[in-house]
Amino acid sequence: MTDDVLFSTDRNVGRIRLNRPKAIHALTREMCDAMSEVLLAWREDPSIQVVVIDHAEGRGFCAGGDVVMLARSGASDASDAKHFFFSEYRLNHLLFTFPKPTVAIMDGITMGGGVGISLPCEYRIATEATRLAMPETGIGLFPDVGGGWYLSRLPGRVGQFMALTGARLDASECLYLGLATNYVEQSSLEELHDRILKAPTRLKGTLGSVSATPPEAKIEANLAAITRLFASDKLEDVLAALDADESDWAKTELATLQSKSPLSCKVSMRLLAEGAVRSSFAEEMRAEYALAGRIVRTHDFREGVRALLIDKDNSPQWDPPTPEQVDGEMLDVLFAPLPDREAWIPFPETGE
Repeated sequence: MTDDVLFSTDRNVGRIRLNRPKAIHALTREMCDAMSEVLLAWREDPSIQVVVIDHAEGRGFCAGGDVVMLARSGASDASDAKHFFFSEYRLNHLLFTFPKPTVAIMDGITMGGGVGISLPCEYRIATEATRLAMPETGIGLFPDVGGGWYLSRLPGRVGQFMALTGARLDASECLYLGLATNYVEQSSLEELHDRILKAPTRLKGTLGSVSATPPEAKIEANLAAITRLFASDKLEDVLAALDADESDWAKTELATLQSKSPLSCKVSMRLLAEGAVRSSFAEEMRAEYALAGRIVRTHDFREGVRALLIDKDNSPQWDPPTPEQVDGEMLDVLFAPLPDREAWIPFPETGE
């Protein structure tokens, strides 16, 4: 068991606290395995009625997975990265199918893998510090941890907009889009936890009593533009639509999109198109696992992590450099299913 996650039980509540503050609680395989082990035990423990997931200290809930480690692994045979994804996706699926109420406190930065352990929870708490995003196209990855499932089911084309641009949403926007269920100010989080301890079977009422009224959701004003300009599942069409639009908003989003990996953008668009019609979350995880094990071996992933997280020159050199050079054959190779002996499988306890 790792010290990077803290576990405790008090009365009928199990608490999981991410405890890697210098990395904004970025997830490692050891952290995922530890959380899964405890959740499997609590799943069968009749004394545990509610599970709360938050972070111990620092300026964010969870910045994602430890992608620097993944990039270094991907440069060889990607075995370490595959082991990480296998464990992380099992944790995501375990939370998605968890039979008891779960509460995620998305206080501060909540990105990538942090979204993956928040969105499966029944109750998702945003605060005034929440900044939720799936920024993977900026590092040559894709919105995994169930992104193909969750983002494809958001209103209009918001999911495609988030996946392509890596847009950061605040608490009001998360609440408006259903990514969060409640808005609780940071100053009330301890009160919230105390009330959950006192009445774990009355979560809905407890959350209602502590929740505040959030500010207006800024994204609402842009929904029509997002629906219109991100309507196509073809990246070239989206870029052309943004380029033809004369609004300042479109110009900003076009510049953002042009800085992203063309390969990752096309992968993300296909992932959401396929995710929208998948029949189960387990099916989504199987598809994402096959894709993730290949994408970490691409030039763009290693280059994106180098440019944004290691050297921090913010000047990635993408290859292929343009959307037109990313063809269907490249995508077919990345999206091919794995043979059964190599495929991702959930915990047998989940019954899937």
